[in-house]
Amino acid sequence: MTDFCKRLPPPPFKIKVIEPIKMITRQERKMILENASYNIFNIPAEKVFIDLLTDSGTSAMSDYQWAGIMLGDEAYAQCKNFFNLEKIVQEITGYKYVIPTHQGRAAENLICYALDLNETKMVISNQFFDTTLANIETSGAKTRELVISEAFNTSINLDFKGNMNIQLLENIIRKNNNVAMILLTITNNTGGGQPVSMHNISEVSKIAKKHKIPFFFDAARFAENSYFIKLREKNYENFKPREIAKKMFSYADGCLMSAKKDGLVNIGGFIGLNNEELARKIKERMVVVEGFPTYGGLAGRDLEALARGLLEVLEEDYLSYRYQQLQYLGKGLEHKNVPILIPIGGHSVNIDVRKFLPHIPQSEFPGWSLTLVLYELYGIRAVEIGSVMFAHKQEDGTWRFPPLDLVRLALPRRVYSQEHLNYIIDSIGELYENRDKIKGIKMIYDPGILRHFTAKFQPII
Repeated sequence: MTDFCKRLPPPPFKIKVIEPIKMITRQERKMILENASYNIFNIPAEKVFIDLLTDSGTSAMSDYQWAGIMLGDEAYAQCKNFFNLEKIVQEITGYKYVIPTHQGRAAENLICYALDLNETKMVISNQFFDTTLANIETSGAKTRELVISEAFNTSINLDFKGNMNIQLLENIIRKNNNVAMILLTITNNTGGGQPVSMHNISEVSKIAKKHKIPFFFDAARFAENSYFIKLREKNYENFKPREIAKKMFSYADGCLMSAKKDGLVNIGGFIGLNNEELARKIKERMVVVEGFPTYGGLAGRDLEALARGLLEVLEEDYLSYRYQQLQYLGKGLEHKNVPILIPIGGHSVNIDVRKFLPHIPQSEFPGWSLTLVLYELYGIRAVEIGSVMFAHKQEDGTWRFPPLDLVRLALPRRVYSQEHLNYIIDSIGELYENRDKIKGIKMIYDPGILRHFTAKFQPII
């Protein structure tokens, strides 16, 4: 039992439906890893005891959302649930055009098409996440990440580590007349779920407007970013999260949304924007690749669940509990001396792999190795955000590794209890005490783009 004494407040909900989970034996887990080619994405979910692989699409929906599902209008075109979603997104964001998609990567793909991204163009972000980067790079466009330098120091406790470097942004735009879009990720997933301040958002907006560059949010975790602004930024402590969100969105020309995060749903997304011509191009393309523009690859019931989830995610008692859950998990790991990225993020706690496993070189993918051992010993599935996910092979065959090597413990929304968190804390604490026994791995199959989903590995004996 963990000796970390801080307790969570009672959650602002009660349990109505449960899903059984089962702890299988370590020997079974060893066989599963071998059959999965040592790729944690290939592990059957029913063989996982606690699943921290992602917070995307893993939320528990409320009775209000499930009630909405029963009101699904499955008409092919112009279903009533679309208009409910449109109204709520317009109220939250202020954007005129609302275009549903089946998930975030579809929204990314559509905006790349609408902006005619190609080899001559560039997209700038604080940091891109995996599918966003893949969509832009497959279009041929160049990318630049301009997050502040402090983001790469896991030990610096800075309120808004997701901020973009404003001076660098201005300099890059002055030297390049081919910037097709600025995409600000809120919160910054690649950097450990770190928020972006309202001041930084407004500064990015000024530069985008001055140079007439489209400015969009990757808004998958917009509610969590809003809550961080309320907690940490001067003059916002008395604002409601919904008011803060509306102000954030007012600075941008639009947003791309994976609603599987802060939409509190298991599938869905949308594009919000004010530009009529962009909206027209996206809708025309949607008919070919996603479906009719009022359903975007989703059933009417999914649209209704999303509309209701967007209202629930901005409730302050929910956001407060969500924040405290992550703080509890992170502080508990710190109590066990486990090196984590600070401050603790909005959707995940991130282990600093270079400090956890300094004896394993990046060429042997220490973060990936850590996820394998964590599953084998304790039945916990996490994900590496580092060398496998973001490394690139250079022309001479050597690897160019990213500046951060993290193992992300992504906490599903409204799913796990304090007892589950205690188990995670104790397990990783015990693993840290025996970290010298962990060995690296080698990649035996590299698919290239989004390699972490399908790559194959072998342990180094």
